Parts: sequence; C-alpha cells; structure tokens
Amino acid sequence: MPDSGVSRAQRAQHDTPHPLPTPAGPATTAAQRAGLLVTLVLGGLTALPPLSMDMYLPALPAVTDSLHAPAATVQLTLTACLTGMALGQLVVGPMSDRWGRRRPLLLGMIVYVLATVICAFAPTAELLIAFRLLQGLAGAAGIVISRAVVRDLYDGVEMARFFSTLMLISGVAPVVAPVIGGQVLRFTDWRGIFVVLTVVGLLLTFVVWKWLHETLPEAERHTGGIGDALRTMRGLLADRVFTGYMVAGSLAFAALFAYVSASPFVVQEIYGASPQTFSLLFGINSIGLIAVGQINGKVLVGRISLDKALGFGLAVISLAAIALLLMTTGVFGDVGLLPVAAGLFVLMSAMGLAMPNTNTQALMRTRHAAGSASALLGTSSFLIGAVASPLVGIAGEETAVPMAVVQVVCALSAVACFLLLCRPWRHVPQDQPAGG
Repeated sequence: MPDSGVSRAQRAQHDTPHPLPTPAGPATTAAQRAGLLVTLVLGGLTALPPLSMDMYLPALPAVTDSLHAPAATVQLTLTACLTGMALGQLVVGPMSDRWGRRRPLLLGMIVYVLATVICAFAPTAELLIAFRLLQGLAGAAGIVISRAVVRDLYDGVEMARFFSTLMLISGVAPVVAPVIGGQVLRFTDWRGIFVVLTVVGLLLTFVVWKWLHETLPEAERHTGGIGDALRTMRGLLADRVFTGYMVAGSLAFAALFAYVSASPFVVQEIYGASPQTFSLLFGINSIGLIAVGQINGKVLVGRISLDKALGFGLAVISLAAIALLLMTTGVFGDVGLLPVAAGLFVLMSAMGLAMPNTNTQALMRTRHAAGSASALLGTSSFLIGAVASPLVGIAGEETAVPMAVVQVVCALSAVACFLLLCRPWRHVPQDQPAGG
C-alpha cells in the first residue's frame, strides 16, 4: 500500500536537518502555509523554463538587428535553449537521486543565473547561442527536480492533485511570458529581458535555499556513479508500463507542441484573424487546459481511477484531432475560423487530463529512482515535441492540414501506447519497482 503524502513528508522531517512542516493529524494553519509555500516554490521552478523561452520571443527581431546576425542564426538561440532543457534533465535527474534534491537544484539555479547574466551582455550571436544552451541545461534542474520532489512527498491521488496544481502555474507562464517580454521592451532593449530573468533566477535561488528543504533521505539515495545511473535508466525503460505512460504522455505533449508551433500561422495567415484575435484565442485555449487540469485534481482524482481519466483525455484529444483533420481537408466545406478554434480548444483542454495523469502513473512506479524517471519523462516530451514541431509546416503556408495530421498521428499513437503497453484493464500495482 503506498504511503500517504502526509506520512512520507513526516518521515522526511526526521531524515533532514530542516524539515518541511507537515500536518500530523488535523490540518493546521502552519501546515497549510507550508504546503502553499512548497506549491509556489515548485510552481516557480516549473514556470522558469517557459519564461526563459517565451519572454524572449518578442525580442527576436531586435536581437537580429542588434547583433547584425541573420534571422536563422538568432532562431538558434531558441533551439539551443530548448535542447539544453531536454538534455540537462538526463544529467540532473540521476544527480538528484545520488546527492539529494537540494544540492543539484541549487547548483543548477546558480549556473542558470550566471549564464543569464552573460546572455544579457553577449556581444555576438554565437556567444548568445552558447550561453542560451547553458541556460537551458541549468534551467532543466527546476523541471526535473520539481517532479522528483513531488514524488518524494506524495503518492497516488495526492500526487495527481499536486501535478494538476502545478499545471495551473506552468499553464499560465507561457501565456503571460510574451506579454511580460513585450512590456519590458517598452522600457529597455532585448538585454533587459535577460536582466529580468536574472532577477527572477536570483529570487528563486534564495527561496529554494531558504525554504525548500531536502526531501530525499540519505538512506534512499543511489551511491553508484554514471554506470549505475545508466543501468537505472535502462531498467526504467525496460519496464513496459512505465515506458507506456512516458511515451503516451510525450506523444500527447507533441500534439500540444504542434498546436503551439502552427497556431500563429494557421489562425492569422490561413483564417485571417488579427494578432489580437490570435492572442485572445491562445489565452482562451490555455484557460481551458488549466481549468480541466483543476477539474482533474479537485473533482475527478479520488472519485475515478487515474487510468480512466487519462483514457478519457486521450480519447477526447484523438476525436478533436480527427475533427480538425476533417475540417482542414475540406470534408465539411469552408468551415471558417470558429469551428477550427473550437476544435483546438477541445484538444488543448483535454491535455489537462492527459499530462498530469501520465506523469503521476509513471512516477508511481519509480519511488526508488524518481530523479532518473523524471529526467526520462521530461527529455522524452521535449525530444518528441521537437521532432513534431517542424512537421506542421512541411506542406508550406497555404494549408493547415499538416498540423492536423501531426496531431492525429500523435494522438492515436498515444492511445495505442496506453492500451498496448500500459494495459490499464489489468490493474497493475501502481508502486511496483522498476529499473532497480
């Protein structure tokens, strides 16, 4: 029987010099404040990577002019940061299983701040690309260790609820980040965006040092080196059910990536919407994702099984993607923007059921190696999403069909992985070890 979130946090109190306050019986005001603080800290760490990516987007033309570099070269600053976030998780995850969560996280945050400072003063595009890569590598610590900390503290439905809460914060970040970046550019140049990110990084580093205490007891840490880490990851990937949840979640995330990559072009160029209308639709879709994520955490979790909620979410994503494909290929004639926007809204909203529940179900099987498991989950999502994104424009700028095709393929493949690998009807024990 898995531990409850309370009992695991209570155990961490005795294993760490600065324990996280947790309730011991009826909920107390102090315990509620501690839980809120942990939520805000982990939410901030989860939001930092999308802030690092999206605050910078409005400044791309200015960077091109300032550094006298081709637009394609400046675009590599985004690719470098995304690549760093993907690969950095593979490094930081095993580190956190060996040395605990605090030290790798604080090291990553310090390196992030230093890399961001250098980005602010980079004299050439090449140097900016190099330190955006380092910024992404270091920023990955926040993504991977946040998930591992959640796994340390919670099990089962409590973990699913916490992931749904994190989705509220991480879902808002990509929406508000370009707006913040645009406002910063009203008062300063593109370098000021990196100054703001430096300040955010410093604040998060202080908060982590001050209030986020160690959650992985020494007795549960791995003592081996690189070989042991690789064996652990190989063992995790050999676990059919873990891999099924990982790949299903990554494919669902790729459908989301396809939307993010193609929607500015589809909504504005093909369907003739203004930038303001596009921003409004993007915001509404993000609100839908966040709202369904909260329904998942506050209403569904604990009342129905996580697999049922996940299966329903994947089914809705698949149906919405198929509807978008039929609309964009002209099966229903010239449907206009509103039906397409409705299809995208349904697809995006259903992600609120898919993403938190795939993470929860995968991590439920990996109590002994949460850092490595979190690294594999994050890296898989980023890499599959990065592969899917360029495919949305493969047929040029005159059609939205490639976006819908990518979404249909990703959604149906996610359903296939869920059914064939996870086999939810067999009721596999949720905390079965893997990768040991």
